[in-house]
Amino acid sequence: MKLPVSFLCAAAAAALSFSVQAQSVKPDLAKGSAMYGQVCVACHAADGNSTTPANPKLAHQHPEYLVKQLQDYKSGKRDNAIMKGFASALSDADMRNIAYWLASQKDNKTGAATDKELVTLGERIYRGGIADRQIAACAGCHSPNGAGIPSQYPRLSGQQAEYTATQLKHFRDGTRKNNAQMKDVAAKMNDREIAAVADYIAGLR
Repeated sequence: MKLPVSFLCAAAAAALSFSVQAQSVKPDLAKGSAMYGQVCVACHAADGNSTTPANPKLAHQHPEYLVKQLQDYKSGKRDNAIMKGFASALSDADMRNIAYWLASQKDNKTGAATDKELVTLGERIYRGGIADRQIAACAGCHSPNGAGIPSQYPRLSGQQAEYTATQLKHFRDGTRKNNAQMKDVAAKMNDREIAAVADYIAGLR
């Protein structure tokens, strides 16, 4: 049975209206804090400033980025069995509440570069890329100070070096598939370059 065009247009308009309304609902930071305390605190610390090198710092991260990652974990677009289990239990409202609460938390910026030679190489790649291999400068998307661009690119400054290096390797080997642009960049980097960029980012302010 063919549906009238007017019906289809009305349905599409209603769906779009619902989506816009959902996005305009103000996040509930109190609920976000409570849900975070139940679900996330064990791995990411009470204020989102994880002290475990393998777990990312989430405090002061762009909320749009956090919501997208949780949605990708839930759908399986980003593969991580532990995070999928947690994300699958969250509604879209839960995700927004948690993300905006984390965005309101102050990042402690306690990370530091650990290898002088590596950090010099890391700074060169982060700020200028590697032209002969068409590796773009990280600063082009994540900004010179690592602040990123809200709703587009995550904040990187002060992030755990081990976590950053692991994610770059996952992009490179195809384990992480939820960002084609990062996959293309990481595919051209060797282990030393990845370690250098991750070490530089850890101390970036």
